Amino acid sequence: METPHDMLPKPTLLAVDDTADNLTLLNALLSGPYKVKLANSGEKALKIAAASPAPDLILLDIMMPGMDGYEVCRQLKQQPATRDIPVIFLTARTDAESERAGLEAGAVDYVTKPFNPPVLLARVRTHLALKAHTDFLRDKSAFLEAEVDKRTREIQAIQDVTIHTLASLAETRDSETGNHIRRTQFYVQALARRLQAHPRFAALLTPRYIDMLFKSAPLHDIGKVGIPDAILLKPGRLTPDEFEIMKTHTTLGRQAIEHAEQLLGMKVDFLSMSKDIAQSHQEKWDGSGYPQGLAGEAIPVSARLMAVADVYDALISQRIYKAGMPHEEAAAIIAEGRDAHFDPDVVDAFLAIQDEFKAIALRFADARD
Repeated sequence: METPHDMLPKPTLLAVDDTADNLTLLNALLSGPYKVKLANSGEKALKIAAASPAPDLILLDIMMPGMDGYEVCRQLKQQPATRDIPVIFLTARTDAESERAGLEAGAVDYVTKPFNPPVLLARVRTHLALKAHTDFLRDKSAFLEAEVDKRTREIQAIQDVTIHTLASLAETRDSETGNHIRRTQFYVQALARRLQAHPRFAALLTPRYIDMLFKSAPLHDIGKVGIPDAILLKPGRLTPDEFEIMKTHTTLGRQAIEHAEQLLGMKVDFLSMSKDIAQSHQEKWDGSGYPQGLAGEAIPVSARLMAVADVYDALISQRIYKAGMPHEEAAAIIAEGRDAHFDPDVVDAFLAIQDEFKAIALRFADARD
């Protein structure tokens, strides 16, 4: 009766020697406990080793015509598919230099001819056991890496959905739509990429910063959830007092995100950026904005980018109290705000890629009844 151990597949060995008698001897010795493949040249050995399934261990003669064992071993170690196969050199050379050369070529062991069968079998068993252990650790590591990557992607997906859900809550209370969130995300991303090579921005606008910017952008108006409906949904112009209340959506947004950070108990980079965007996207380059009256470089870069994106989208979008204007008119207004409302370099970036803004607006256009 077969035991579970008997049912396991036999390890495969590849014996390489240009002498037929040596191959016959190796085959007779090894074919009981192992599946044996034979090659009488280095070229054939490389083809067999590269085929699937690959051998678990290679017994390799050194002195062969054409391609010698050293070269075969070096080529095996250069290929990802074969580099982890252990190689035992079998050779009549007994000098230390030959052994050193074999080990430098990548062999794990060196057995001299004529070999002692029990010793050779013991060496084979040892290196197969080491390979099995190494393969297990490698597979386990790969599995754990895959699991970590999977969990990371799941967390990021949950995080992104949560952000968009919260942002959509703010937008749907207003007369804006969820598509406003998507458009402004891609606008700020496009501006940041355009400015990556600019001397003023190059050090800050790394790929990681731009990824965080894209993730943070939807929360720019999260503070609107704290604005009364009578003001938020008013179809006409706000009174001065109402506008003062509306302006608090910036500080309310920052406070909401700060509260989330406190509940989390740790700092998160994208939330820090979200706070800057929520609080400062209504600031103006000349200092006439709100809530803090920041000017110039004191305004966070993320908020400066969002300022252009948010105003542009507000201008082209239809609202209950206004019609959307054509891109050309909106672009002209953005240009007029250069060095007053907006960072001049951000405006220049916008004008350089305004066709990309038009394409984003079209891609995420609001549905009309």
